[in-house]
Amino acid sequence: MATAAQVSVISEDDYLEGEKVSDIKYEYIDGYVYAMAGASNNHNLIAGNVFLAFANHLKKNPCRPYVSDMKVKIGSKYFYPDVIVDCSNLSGDSYYTEQPTILVEVLSKSTRRTDETIKRMAYMQIPSLQEYVLIEQDIVDVEVIRRTSGWLSEHYFLGDELTLSSINLTLSVEDIYERVQNGDVSEWLENKEKQQANATADIRV
Repeated sequence: MATAAQVSVISEDDYLEGEKVSDIKYEYIDGYVYAMAGASNNHNLIAGNVFLAFANHLKKNPCRPYVSDMKVKIGSKYFYPDVIVDCSNLSGDSYYTEQPTILVEVLSKSTRRTDETIKRMAYMQIPSLQEYVLIEQDIVDVEVIRRTSGWLSEHYFLGDELTLSSINLTLSVEDIYERVQNGDVSEWLENKEKQQANATADIRV
């Protein structure tokens, strides 16, 4: 999720209380709060596609997916990942988790530096975290870093499938980018239509 300008220095308790009534969401980093910027259509579609896949897969499962409004706490930092999977025993009045299993961030030009540096370093300090997923919205590129591989990056593109082993879910990159409009997706769909048309023509012959 995008972060905007630094606002002020406040206590952790004041931040948490303020977030319950604020119309604007803020992330909190060591006493400083940062207003969240609005998200694009592509951003929302990608986050929604991932959340829906998680929600369908995790029905009747103790692990629960959250989208956008659930915070993750790391020390004196609070972030709003785009999608969270949490397998801990959160209470009904919880506003944040300290034990996520999967975190997903959708990248944009304004958020890439934070998501790939500050957040990546903070997230990897979470003992429960198994997989961190970074998804580009302007091009097609899904990066997955896994605890089991020593946090090494693996990249996936259209035509690929990726497996999130912590919840035993396999996703296609095409499904992650369903209805997203960017150059890579448009080119992929055009080529796919041509291949289908050629296959149909061959059958008729």
